[in-house]
Amino acid sequence: MNISKLLLLLALPVVLTTTASAPVKHQFTAAEQQQISIATPGLFTQSDAFNVDFSLLKASEYSFPLPVGKAVMRKNNYMEITTTEGDAVKSMFDGTVRLARKQSELGNVIVIRHRNGLETVYGNNAQNLVNVGDRVRAGQTVAIAGSKEGKIFCNFAIMVNGCRINPSTIIDIKSHRLRRQTVLCEKNGEFVNVSILGDRVDIEESESEMLQDDVFAKSSTFKWNLEKMENQRWAYPLPGAKVISPYGGKRRHAGVDLKTKPNDEIMAAFDGVVTRSSRYSAYGNCIIIRHANGLETLYSHQSKNLVKVGDKVKAGQVIGLTGRTGRATTEHLHFETHFKGRRFNPNLIFDHTSRKLQQSTLTLTKNGGITSKKNK
Repeated sequence: MNISKLLLLLALPVVLTTTASAPVKHQFTAAEQQQISIATPGLFTQSDAFNVDFSLLKASEYSFPLPVGKAVMRKNNYMEITTTEGDAVKSMFDGTVRLARKQSELGNVIVIRHRNGLETVYGNNAQNLVNVGDRVRAGQTVAIAGSKEGKIFCNFAIMVNGCRINPSTIIDIKSHRLRRQTVLCEKNGEFVNVSILGDRVDIEESESEMLQDDVFAKSSTFKWNLEKMENQRWAYPLPGAKVISPYGGKRRHAGVDLKTKPNDEIMAAFDGVVTRSSRYSAYGNCIIIRHANGLETLYSHQSKNLVKVGDKVKAGQVIGLTGRTGRATTEHLHFETHFKGRRFNPNLIFDHTSRKLQQSTLTLTKNGGITSKKNK
């Protein structure tokens, strides 16, 4: 399938509190309990961007708000879902109720904050069936659809940091199906760029430790001992490179910049499937490779991409040539690592001085956490 692209500019306030790793909480401020559109504390504290990979959700982890309703778009990115009297309104994803009250514009309204960073709004309810702080599951009944001007309907919206986005970014309004794709939400000054990175591509089973079939099937954590990786199962993305810009710092750099020479060969870090290979905003020519169990690697500023979406690549395979496309001021590789849609420091995996894997064990959690411990 071809990659579809969407760029929405949303006005967002600056976020300064808590952490992006746990936007869902049981306690909400008075303002959060009263205001529908309000910034999500900590959403961009650890990073200026986050991904939501909807292809990872199980069928039980998503529900259309009114499964038998008919949806049409209205103004201000609200979706009106008409149904019959007494129909139950369902939570779209797992989450925590942030707001449940009567409001002048939407009547009885509920806002649910989800662990993926999004919030969903359910308005015009005849009755709210949940309270602030309640944990709800996808598909759980949270309200009864109300009536207005002779019809029964729910006013539904999806928000990022308090701003409504077009629901069709996430779901097919006609079929009610969730779009199995990765959505990137990237802070850009007072705005956020929301774009679709790619469609779902299935990964074949591999003998590699990291590419086992769903390591979280029986446990919520997985220990990845980097020292035990076989040489043919990994590769330093730009052999011989030196770091010219590290991860983080005052610039909150999203990855690490590696430099050798123009048109040098860039290698896939691990086995995987290409989910993006195209020009993308400031990244220039960009490649994203999806590995199993929620790991992704990103490579950008290439003079030329040598792979296409859907290609199955092996660790060490040449995927592109170093360049200065996008906002690059010199020929180099910008390299990022993501886990479960969240960026993390590539130094956790690679020792950039020796250009080898770290002598450590990473602990990965099903909800996207990642920690590192040096091996003894």
